[in-house]
Amino acid sequence: MASQSQLETLIELARRETDDAAKRLGMTLKAVADAEEKLTMLTGYRDEYGRRFEASQQAGITPMAYRNFQAFMEKLETAIKGQEEVLRHSQRKSEQEKRNWQEAERKRMSYSTLNDRAQAQALKQEAKRDQKAMDEHAARQAFYKR
Repeated sequence: MASQSQLETLIELARRETDDAAKRLGMTLKAVADAEEKLTMLTGYRDEYGRRFEASQQAGITPMAYRNFQAFMEKLETAIKGQEEVLRHSQRKSEQEKRNWQEAERKRMSYSTLNDRAQAQALKQEAKRDQKAMDEHAARQAFYKR
């Protein structure tokens, strides 16, 4: 079994790895939230622009204004599709970082469990040594009392 200092070193390294993984996970979750917010903004803008266009269309618009509207809506749709891809990529990255964090945490917990077991074993051995010393002391006392 590994020595106490080796286990403590492994636990510290695993803790650092877990902390780093948690920071990366936090950054990817923020990227997902930012991507969702931007997508919501773009779709809201598209919907609002469409409503304004319908209102102005009832008042009558020129063919040039209609072509401009169509071109702008195509650009908005392209931007929305691009943002949806950014969101999907951010979500995949976030899921990967979550798995990395979970694996790092499992490793840290495994080392901690090993450390706990080693400490329990050391206490048990110490208790046995103490009991043996007490038994020997009692046996010597009994021997000299005869």
